[in-house]
Amino acid sequence: MFYSRMFFISIKKSKVTLGSKDKCVICSKKIQFHYNPMEEWGMEGSICGKCYSKKIKEYYPGEHTRVNKHLD
Repeated sequence: MFYSRMFFISIKKSKVTLGSKDKCVICSKKIQFHYNPMEEWGMEGSICGKCYSKKIKEYYPGEHTRVNKHLD
C-alpha cells in the first residue's frame, strides 16, 4: 500500500485593514483608520487619527487644516 503524507502549513497573513480592532499605541483606543508614525517620533505600531494630528502639531508647529474629520 502507498500512503501519502500530507503536510499542512498555515501561513498567517498580516493585514492592515480599515475597521480593524487594533489599538492606538498612544491612547489605547480602537483604531478605525491606521496611521503609521514617522520615524523621528520613535514609536512602533499604528496610531489613531487624533493622536496622529496631535503629533503632527508637536513636530510641525503652525496652522494645519484637518480634512475628513467625520471619519474620527
